[in-house]
Amino acid sequence: MTHLSPEVTGAWLETHDVGERKFLSIGSLTLESGEVLQAVTIAYQSWGVLNESRDNAILVNHAMTGWSDVPGWWPSMVGPGLPFDTDKYFVVCPNVIGGCQGSTGPSSLGPDGGRYGSRFPVVTIRDMVAAEVAFSDALGITRYQLAVGPSLGGMRALEWAVQFPHRVGAICTIGSSAVATGDQIGTASIQIRAIKSDPHFYGGDYYSHPAGPNEGMGIARRIAHLTYRTEAEMDVRFGRELQGDDTGRYAVESYLDHQASKLARRFDANTYICLTEAMNSHDIGRERAGVAAALAGITVPVVVVSIDTDRLFPPRLQAEIAELVPQSELISISSPFGHDGFLVEVEAVGEIIRDALARSIGSGPAH
Repeated sequence: MTHLSPEVTGAWLETHDVGERKFLSIGSLTLESGEVLQAVTIAYQSWGVLNESRDNAILVNHAMTGWSDVPGWWPSMVGPGLPFDTDKYFVVCPNVIGGCQGSTGPSSLGPDGGRYGSRFPVVTIRDMVAAEVAFSDALGITRYQLAVGPSLGGMRALEWAVQFPHRVGAICTIGSSAVATGDQIGTASIQIRAIKSDPHFYGGDYYSHPAGPNEGMGIARRIAHLTYRTEAEMDVRFGRELQGDDTGRYAVESYLDHQASKLARRFDANTYICLTEAMNSHDIGRERAGVAAALAGITVPVVVVSIDTDRLFPPRLQAEIAELVPQSELISISSPFGHDGFLVEVEAVGEIIRDALARSIGSGPAH
């Protein structure tokens, strides 16, 4: 059975915690589609202390299969003296709506007491940001020093800069884009089809069944993981080597099996579809006179990070953002690990985060 999010009631708790997961109710949320998502809960974690003036906060927007525990997926980034310096800043990371790590998503209980499943509405990047804004309001944070995120998180950070520039001092978008490309949509659509083709998918209503579509999601994850890494790494690391366990499998097959198994233990297949479709819908220029006009209107500093071997979000996509945003800085990271370079090259990424915080409008010594 795929992982189900816990049923929780939102509660506003003290902000000077050390990273324990908390839950906050933000009420109803009207989506771009016009549908209303009732009784929305946001799961989040935070580090550091929110100061009296509430102006030392940093918003971390996690990637698609990430979650609120930033040190869990982005090591060596959060803590005293680290890039997200908890001696200075209050660092907060909410799990997205549609998620399966505590925020309201397809595996949550709906108003009728049953799992949403196939009834969960379509959500977009802008819906996710609307939820993050409501969440920030509930915490009493009117402005962040920095909104930062990789991949899906970078899409959301960019949306903050376009729609809510008065609420961020700067943003940092890492390995992301202004619009989903045909190649990305094509690869993602195959992953979605793999999940929906699993006989245990049951049209998305598999929660009452003894097994969920783990095989389909495993295939989806295997496809995705290859786009996260590089051809060169796969060849150097595995080549044509056999696993050595008398199964006749290649070592790279075993590696991909392991990645699929890991995800199945912590992720929900409906959430995988929901967040993938949200990324496919991403277009910063939609109903804003196009990408160029939307980016040209950004009034806050934007640090754009590119990974030179990224084949999922190739560097040309970040170059486009930097070329069109007035106050932008394009920084390229050299890494053999492709899109996942943002997870591995923590020293280089850390220096970029420090730079982005220095560029934040109105930034000053946090107290």
